[in-house]
Amino acid sequence: MPADTARAARDDLMTIRQMCDAFAVTPRTLRFYEAKELLHPRREGARRLYTRHDRGRLKLILRGKRFGFSLEEIGQLLDLYSRDGANQAQLRRTCELARERLAAMEAQRAELDLAIAELRTELAAGERLIEHAGRGAAGTADNTNSHEETGR
Repeated sequence: MPADTARAARDDLMTIRQMCDAFAVTPRTLRFYEAKELLHPRREGARRLYTRHDRGRLKLILRGKRFGFSLEEIGQLLDLYSRDGANQAQLRRTCELARERLAAMEAQRAELDLAIAELRTELAAGERLIEHAGRGAAGTADNTNSHEETGR
């Protein structure tokens, strides 16, 4: 391998620290994904070196987690990936899971919207009670003060 090609291949690799910095994850997270066989870094002694392929996989893992996919689902999708560019099976399965996840997220949002509306109603009722009780206490204090001033 010519020196320029070797250097380019070497520059394409990232250490665990560089990966952590680039993706805002911890070394523990990367090792966890490796243990789950979602990432497959190269090894040079005790060092882990991550390729462009690993970076792409990590980007997909993090996106999948953000969307609420399980690691098992993410692993299945990554396993469907074909390096020859024929990723129709992966795309179909991704769309299927994404539709399911979107429906679940929309249902959660509807439940959350309902809970927020109910909480606002209860909060308003509570604030009215506090205001009403405060007016009653203030009226009692005013009556007490006026009785003291008149000597009664």
